[in-house]
Amino acid sequence: MDFHHAGIATDDADTLADRYAALFDASIVHEERFDGMAVSFLDLGSGYFELLEPREDGPIARYLDSHGSGIHHLALSTADIEAALTRAAEQGIDRIDEEPRPGAWGHEVAFLHPSSTGGVLIEFVAD
Repeated sequence: MDFHHAGIATDDADTLADRYAALFDASIVHEERFDGMAVSFLDLGSGYFELLEPREDGPIARYLDSHGSGIHHLALSTADIEAALTRAAEQGIDRIDEEPRPGAWGHEVAFLHPSSTGGVLIEFVAD
């Protein structure tokens, strides 16, 4: 597996994207509205920052209400997402998703519960 992206929850994705573009010489390579959010991916060369701005009530809006802006999850790319989920289950890791589901940018994704991963929400992203 390889690092794919860090998902960052924010109330203002445009301002944060401008800041990261100037600070890291990063550019937005993909934008979409997905699952009640505005989602932007900035290319860092060795992975992405995924900026998540809620446009309606949902998981990111609730996250911001309780935690404020910041890293929401870390994502790893995998060539076999179903095998990654099986391996996680064999290790006793609680899965939020038992099966892959549609994610941003057309990828299949699945999340592992932070209670089993040291408090970090982990996302698998199918290559």
